Amino acid sequence: MTALSPAAARRVFLLLSATRWFPVGLVVAVTTLLPIERGLSVTQTLTLASITGIVVFALELPTGGTADALGRRPVLVAAASMQVLAATLFATAQSFWAFALAAAAMGTFRALDSGPMEAWFVDTVHATTPGADVDRTLSQQGGVMGTAMAVGALASSALVWWHPVTAWSALTLPYVVYAVLAVAHLVMVCVLLQEDRPVPAGARVAPGRSRARRALAEARRTPAVIADGLRLAGSNRVLLGLLLVELFWSVAMVAYESLMPIRLSELLGSEQEAGAIMGVVASAGWGVFALGSALAGLASRRIGVVRAAMITRVLNGLGVVWMGLTAGPAGLVVAYLVTYSLHGAGGPTYQALLHREAESRNRSTVLSMASMVAFVSYALASPVLGRFSELTSTPVAMIVAGTFSILGVLCFLPARRHERALVASGRAAVSV
Repeated sequence: MTALSPAAARRVFLLLSATRWFPVGLVVAVTTLLPIERGLSVTQTLTLASITGIVVFALELPTGGTADALGRRPVLVAAASMQVLAATLFATAQSFWAFALAAAAMGTFRALDSGPMEAWFVDTVHATTPGADVDRTLSQQGGVMGTAMAVGALASSALVWWHPVTAWSALTLPYVVYAVLAVAHLVMVCVLLQEDRPVPAGARVAPGRSRARRALAEARRTPAVIADGLRLAGSNRVLLGLLLVELFWSVAMVAYESLMPIRLSELLGSEQEAGAIMGVVASAGWGVFALGSALAGLASRRIGVVRAAMITRVLNGLGVVWMGLTAGPAGLVVAYLVTYSLHGAGGPTYQALLHREAESRNRSTVLSMASMVAFVSYALASPVLGRFSELTSTPVAMIVAGTFSILGVLCFLPARRHERALVASGRAAVSV
């Protein structure tokens, strides 16, 4: 499916993961603080996350189906281009509706970006090692992502503290740098990513017009690919359970991604001070995320992929509850770091389970369905928890989010039974 060898594809996969996530690290600590500083309420700010989630929900299956039908590379180029636009809009937004437009652009980017790169790499591996689990490489990718985010968040904190352009708010510069680095990522995607899509069986195209005709023919397959993915989810109990996991896990994510900076600003009494400190905290958080991702590969080989996924998700939810129970900045930071390390540990094992149920023809679609469920859950939970925090308190909202997320462990049970059957029959997948 690609001219690159598996080793070369792995290098490209990890490098582009770094250039994809380092710019995001620059703004992760100020995403909720910048709108609040510019006059938006907590509910309005978390509604922006809802807008992003709704856009992702609407576009996930079409973009995933297009990536499966047309190719991963054109979708990834479109995604990188949309990231540049979203970053620019966020940097310049001054009102709720301007931020809403930026959030919609960000949702489009995330829908396009969700799945194609990972699907491209997994298909390369499966071309030489059919059916191989990819939890080890995904653990490495999680480590790269966590490290890139950590360095980016630390750089963000330094930019906020430095504040060289006094005509801007200190929280603006990280978004400006984000936009510049997003352009660099777009260039690297165009240069490094190679893909040789096979001509479908029976297809005949005239020389000189093969690329255009083939692209059109493949694009027409998108609805059929989407329908195939939906049928798979409806008939495969294991996959359906894994998709439902995202409903619960994403609620916890609202707590440690959106409510955490707000809670820290409440304890410190200043959004700008929280932005400077949160950059360092987020950097450490992504550092332990990388550590958690690396340890996930070791744990999955010892106790099984499903059990590792179940344990990390339960502990992740308990960590969110702990964040809500803390009363001071230091305790909140410690609880956040523990929770984020478990967030990192849960990702590779979960993704590996999704890949067990997918095939090359629908891999991006399956990943998009999981992302779609995650984003719609996040979209619904964000304004609800935002309003709930205003009616009660931010800590109470955190406790509710963490408790709810723990219930999602029950959705892993079909995958657990399936893994036991594989081991009993001697058909356990090779780990790559």
